[in-house]
Amino acid sequence: MRKKALITGVTGQDGSYLADFLLEKGYDVIGMVRRASTETFERIAHIKDRLILKQADLLDELSLTRLMDDVQPDEIYNLAAQSFVPTSWEQPILTGEFTAIGVIRMLEAMRRSCPQAKFYQASSSEMFGKVLELPQTEATPFYPRSPYGVSKVFGHYITVNYRESYGLFAVSGILFNHESPRRGKEFVTRKISDGVARIKLGLADELRLGNLDAKRDWGYAGDYVEAMWTMLQQEDPDDYVIATGLAHSVRDFCRVAFGHVGLDWERHVVVDPAYVRPAEVEHLLGDASKARGRLGWQPRVSFEELVRMMVDADVKRLA
Repeated sequence: MRKKALITGVTGQDGSYLADFLLEKGYDVIGMVRRASTETFERIAHIKDRLILKQADLLDELSLTRLMDDVQPDEIYNLAAQSFVPTSWEQPILTGEFTAIGVIRMLEAMRRSCPQAKFYQASSSEMFGKVLELPQTEATPFYPRSPYGVSKVFGHYITVNYRESYGLFAVSGILFNHESPRRGKEFVTRKISDGVARIKLGLADELRLGNLDAKRDWGYAGDYVEAMWTMLQQEDPDDYVIATGLAHSVRDFCRVAFGHVGLDWERHVVVDPAYVRPAEVEHLLGDASKARGRLGWQPRVSFEELVRMMVDADVKRLA
């Protein structure tokens, strides 16, 4: 029997890489999509004919229950969220509805329709926020610094709560920043790679950014979706930090990206206060020892390889 996996957020960066990965593993992959006036299937265009796309919405529990009744998935990956941190200050209530309450709606639908399934919740390093220790592990206290981070903490703990209260196989992956050529252009890494490509091709002359000193533990999304799957193949459900264990600043990202195409970043980057967050998260650095030890997972793509991959993809797209 082929296994069935249900992915919410299948049209996003992580959802598309996970769909690629699961199709390779021989799964039937069901992607949940929202009814929207503009359909964005760009990231899954290359596999769309191999996916089963079904409509449902994290804001509508009845649609989720019907979906799970219909599909009866073996594995559920909840990757859908309002995931852009700056937007979470502009739309804090909507962010809470999707990113926090949406998780309960998913867990309730699973509990009623397919309690034997395995559930993966996409937690985030943004939950650590104003970090209380370096590096951050599964035991580090959370101190979120944005409505997005607060919503993710709720989603994280409600997943733990349903696991302990109802005996569901439900896990959270606390993923540190993970990027790729499929990253949305509103995120700083993709903004840099796209900006570098435009400047290289003579389509722009400057790139406006916010805090260049913010440090992140950046990995490759293609590596990280493998960790999600591996968590659901374990004997017992548990939560894991997924990270590279190396932090780089936004300035480092600029230096590698511009350097890759033979440009001096300092001649093109302009610091713009408009892009500085109301409450900054200065230094995220993950310790994935538990995942390495128990899951046998480790990242394959280095920081420099990731930056070059993203710049090359944007140069190719714009050329």
